[in-house]
Formats: sequence, structure tokens, C-alpha cells
Amino acid sequence: MTKLPASFMCRIAAALIAIVTVAVLPAPARAQQVVALVNGEPITALDVTQRAKLIEISTRKAPTRQEALEELIDEKLKLFIARRYKLDITEKEVDASFNGIASRAGSTPQQFTQALLTAGITATAVKNRLKAEMAWNQIIRGKFSANFQIRERDIHDTLVSRRKDEQSAVGYEYTLRPILLIVARGSSEAVRDARRKEAENLRARFQNCEEGVTLARQIKDVAVRDPIYRTSADFTAQLREILEKTQEGRLTPPEQTQQGIEFYAICAKKQSTSEVPGKREVREELMNQRFVEQGKNYLKELRANAMIEYR
Repeated sequence: MTKLPASFMCRIAAALIAIVTVAVLPAPARAQQVVALVNGEPITALDVTQRAKLIEISTRKAPTRQEALEELIDEKLKLFIARRYKLDITEKEVDASFNGIASRAGSTPQQFTQALLTAGITATAVKNRLKAEMAWNQIIRGKFSANFQIRERDIHDTLVSRRKDEQSAVGYEYTLRPILLIVARGSSEAVRDARRKEAENLRARFQNCEEGVTLARQIKDVAVRDPIYRTSADFTAQLREILEKTQEGRLTPPEQTQQGIEFYAICAKKQSTSEVPGKREVREELMNQRFVEQGKNYLKELRANAMIEYR
């Protein structure tokens, strides 16, 4: 599932945990002051104050009071349309999202809640925002699903535009056999050197998978794994470069790992334009761009039809 485009909540947790100065919440009388009504639902001065703090923590930039208020109006409209469509985001779902944010910051939900309070923000204010974004995500993707069909040509054109030429937008489909020369933990450097020599010797003799795998299995304490099927898009840039430089039927350069010395036998290697490097990232990026654009348009429509009263 694509991440929420308005996901700044996922970036505030670490900053909040580090806060040491206590922010004082507004006085009760001011906190209950209604500053706007959205389809009859109030937004208070306290709501605006807390939202401004959230935005500042996330962006490192203090918003104007009006910016915080407008974001809250949008939030009310998102929840309003969710109720119209009878879309129920449960408390359990919201809590799971809230707890996930805390976990990613290396914090417990209780610690995260306390950090929020220290910053002058209640957990309820954060959960309301999470609920609105979760509902909005489902509404936009459900109501405008036809707009999120990304054509292969659009992805290809985007990839080509970011590279020097058309040829660079080509990847590979691989059939690989991972091979591991096991080195026990705590082994001496002499043992490790001996295993490295065995690895280099095997690599020099390995000419194809059919005969090479048999050679590998003759080595003591070796693990030859079943074939795996991957594309260029599945690998990091560093590993992708190594695989592209290694000929079909040969072994990649040996790599020292915690288990021992590991390399890949490239049993098959075929050019492909269907799963090129970066394709998945571009698809995600294009979908998010369309999501944001569609969301802005729909929110503009909701605002035009809503009863919004500023006080």
C-alpha cells in the first residue's frame, strides 16, 4: 500500500522524544474559544495551537496561525466525507498507526504520548490527524481508482528522461545460485585466508552452473542454495553493478559475510525492459503525484460546498 502523502507524522516522533522544555497549554478559557465552524463542527484555539506545534516540529518552520487553521479545516472536511461514505476507521487501527510511529522512533507509545504532552500536544490531537489521513487515503484511492492506472510508457519515459540514453533504461532478469563457503565464528585469520583462497580457486574454475555447482559441492563446509529468480530492480545499485559486470555462467566476486564467504553463480542473465532499475520507485512516485493532485482537486470541491465560518 502506498504511503500517505501527508505523512509528516512519521517524522515528528524522534524530534518529540528529544524535547526537554515543557510547553504550557493555553488557559482553559482560551482553549475553549471557537475560532471556526466547519459544517457545524467547531475548531478551537487549542486545536490551532496544537496543530501549529505539530507543523513546526515536523518542518522546522513555524506556520502562521492561518496556515494551522486551514489545515484543521481540511481535516474536518476529510472526516466529514468519510462519515458520508460510512467509512469507519476504528480506534484500533488508529492506535496501531500511532504505536508504529512511536516504535520507529525507538519509543514506547507511553513515552511518545509523554513527549507530545511535553511539547504541548495531546495524543488525541495526533490521532485525529492520523484518522483523517487514513480515511482520506482510502477515499481518494477508492473514488478515483481509474486515475491511478500508471501506464508502462509513462514509467519508461520518466526513467529515460533521468538517464543519459534509452539503453540505460534496460535491466536484467537473473537466475542465481547463492554459494556460501562456511567459516565458523571465532576462526583464526589463517583459516579465513585458506577459505578465501578456496573461494578464489572455485571462482577461477567455475565456467557454467551445471559443472560449477558440482565443483562447489566438492568443497568441505559449503552450502549451495536453490536457484532464485530476480530482476535488476530487486538489487541495490552496488550489487546491481556487480551482477551486470559478471558474465553468465560465472561467479560474482566473493564477499565476506557473518556466515562465511558468499558469492552468486549467474546461471541465466537476460536483458529486460519490463523490470528495470528504479521502475518500482518511479511507479510509486507517479502514483503519489496523482494522489496529491487528485486530493487537492477533491478537497477544493469539498471546500466550495461546505459551510465554513471563521470567527
